[in-house]
Amino acid sequence: MQSKKVYFIAVDESDDIACVKRKTALLLDESKVLDCIDKDDKVAVKIHFGEEGNAGHVRPECAAAICEKIKSKGARPFLTDTNALYKGQRTVSSDHIKLALRHGFTKGACGADIIIPDDSKKKNVLEVPVNGSFIKKAKIAALFLNADAIVDVAHFKGHLMTGFGGALKNIGMGCAAREGKLAQHSEITPVIHVKDCTECMACVKACPADAIYIKVHKAYIDPSKCIGCATCIAACANKAIDVDWEAGGSQLQEKMIEYASAVLKAKNRKSAFINFAVKITKECDCLAKDDPRICPDIGIFASQDPVAVDTACYDAVVNTCGKDIFKMLHPKRDGRIQLRYAQKIGLGDQDYKLITVMSKVS
Repeated sequence: MQSKKVYFIAVDESDDIACVKRKTALLLDESKVLDCIDKDDKVAVKIHFGEEGNAGHVRPECAAAICEKIKSKGARPFLTDTNALYKGQRTVSSDHIKLALRHGFTKGACGADIIIPDDSKKKNVLEVPVNGSFIKKAKIAALFLNADAIVDVAHFKGHLMTGFGGALKNIGMGCAAREGKLAQHSEITPVIHVKDCTECMACVKACPADAIYIKVHKAYIDPSKCIGCATCIAACANKAIDVDWEAGGSQLQEKMIEYASAVLKAKNRKSAFINFAVKITKECDCLAKDDPRICPDIGIFASQDPVAVDTACYDAVVNTCGKDIFKMLHPKRDGRIQLRYAQKIGLGDQDYKLITVMSKVS
């Protein structure tokens, strides 16, 4: 089946961005993953524009190559993402767009408009019946459901809460309205082990919801304010903050997958997935810091199956490192939970055929 094929083109750290852009275009030509797009289709190109100070996100030059291929089919692409739960440059649509422009995602550079919906307006959010084990109705940014097709462009990397993030997370978490993001995180309330707390205030300063306070020289979390974003876990140098992963770790991934199903099943297979396994980092692109590589650059993967493309990327990272680097860096997280659950509910297949595209560019 076409949906189980995953196409791959190698990228080396020494490749300049012009070379990576050409390889992106070649991969799309050879894989034909964009054949799901028809003339006059309105195509949502779901991408992460990066947080302030973070350089891990997919570069605008590569977004331009993707938009050019979409337009060559007579379709109309637009670049899009949703706002974040936490305070920062991606909380409000106007600031989020300004950040994207600063990172080079201009219409002149990419050949497409940026649309970031304000989900505080009811018209911009739609409820989708899911009737899953955890989510009954998913709250999705309406523009993804109203688009004729979705092209998902993800940076493949590690993730504090889900082990890794790729195509499935970029759709499941990334297409959700803020209320939907909160629903996915609702079981994940961090816990502070006060015996390990040194009152360094790092978690208090990092918390985007003002949910952490100091009492008797120790930090405490107000669960009524906590949004489950896990920023405090990453901020704590003493590893005094964690979550009950048995209670909520797998549920977050499974909720995320049910949200992904709300988006993708509505598209009736008019979707394509492109993962950039380059500058692979321990944490996601949402953190306002630039993490170092944890794995050599591998390349770009493309498929019409989100489960297959994420599985192929995960396997490639393990093979390249000679070990499961994601599991080593996040020992309490099993990122393959999302892959197994996505296959279980019919979003794709972990059994894939990898087809290598030989590079004709340099």
